[in-house]
Amino acid sequence: MKRRTLDIAFSIGGLVFAALLFVLGFVMMQQRDFAEDYVDRELSAQQISFPETYERGETDVAGSGCLTTFAGEQVNTGKEAECYARYYIATHMAHSATDAGFEGATYATLGGPVGEARTALADAKEGGDEEAIKEAQATFDKVNGLRETMFKGETLRGLLLTVYGFSVFGEKAGLAMMVCFIAGLVVLLLSIAGFIHAFASKKADDVILAVEHKEPATV
Repeated sequence: MKRRTLDIAFSIGGLVFAALLFVLGFVMMQQRDFAEDYVDRELSAQQISFPETYERGETDVAGSGCLTTFAGEQVNTGKEAECYARYYIATHMAHSATDAGFEGATYATLGGPVGEARTALADAKEGGDEEAIKEAQATFDKVNGLRETMFKGETLRGLLLTVYGFSVFGEKAGLAMMVCFIAGLVVLLLSIAGFIHAFASKKADDVILAVEHKEPATV
């Protein structure tokens, strides 16, 4: 087989591979653009904004410096959604649980206390003691109200973090796009160089693939 034939064959193969890389790059670009548009559209519709100032120690939590960075801005990017969910909502939920006397509580863990408060209220009503009923009702309202607050907070927090995760996939698609385009460009240039070498080189000698032949040893 001639060297020129090999150069042409490899160059054609390189062109095909480069085309595939460019196609994959355009697909990744579309995925990135879709993720960015989707995240911006959905978050903007919620009209959530960071406060201008913070008063309950939100910025004292490790890693919460983003709250100061985004102060006063509307939440419309994945990073902003993550910051709002992880540090603003989570801190307020923690404060609410501590203020109600249930430090570290979550929606799931408050199921038991709510059931106990409901039972205590029913027992008080059966007893007919107005003072006991009033006290039991206040306890039930506090615990049940906290659980509803936790439910709303955890739901919004989960939704925002899901949007953040979606934005991360968009960022990864953007990186994959760059890799595909750069690799495709490199392969394309190598293929062009192969064609130039095939037609510009003065040498078109055959490529000899020889296998050394050895005589069988005699005893």
